[in-house]
Amino acid sequence: MLLDYACGGELFTLLRREGRFSNDVALFFASEIVLAFEYLHGMDIAYRDLKPENLLIDKEGHVKITDFGFAKVVQDKTYTLCGTPEYLAPEIIQSKGHNKNVDWWALGVLVFEMLAGYPPFYDDNPLGIYQKIMDGYYEFPPHVEPKARDLVKSFLCADRSIRLGYPRVSSNLYVNGNRTDPMKSRPINGLGELTLK
Repeated sequence: MLLDYACGGELFTLLRREGRFSNDVALFFASEIVLAFEYLHGMDIAYRDLKPENLLIDKEGHVKITDFGFAKVVQDKTYTLCGTPEYLAPEIIQSKGHNKNVDWWALGVLVFEMLAGYPPFYDDNPLGIYQKIMDGYYEFPPHVEPKARDLVKSFLCADRSIRLGYPRVSSNLYVNGNRTDPMKSRPINGLGELTLK
């Protein structure tokens, strides 16, 4: 497989360099991922490996999803244990069977990490991470805005039947009170201090 050159590098590197993103930048990237998931899920594909290392930034500041090694056509349920520990949905850990909804959980983890600078569920041991995910407890840093908190909470809902996902998610992505439109904005060009190196 061949990709276009992504001179912005990994979102992981950009996030580590910046420490955390503003709400505007985090929600911009989230809205682009929503568009990608809308496309993939429309073809019954669960991505199952969302994390900053698998997101590349192009020269205009747009996200490109890479590494489709865990992606799978899922029309009903699958039982494969795969993904990155911090990003696994509870249903994957419990081996109850999962579907495309696990991508929305992972997006909640990613949005939290972009806003806080660290994932909501962390431990030195993967079993400790799994326990924290199953407990469902995490705390927001004080600087995270209420709308962003609500968005993350809607994704990080253990009950799959009420977890936020497409099409409901597209009406919940707001930046500064305005509905995001990733096709009309580019966060990198509009940030000043956040530049591609």
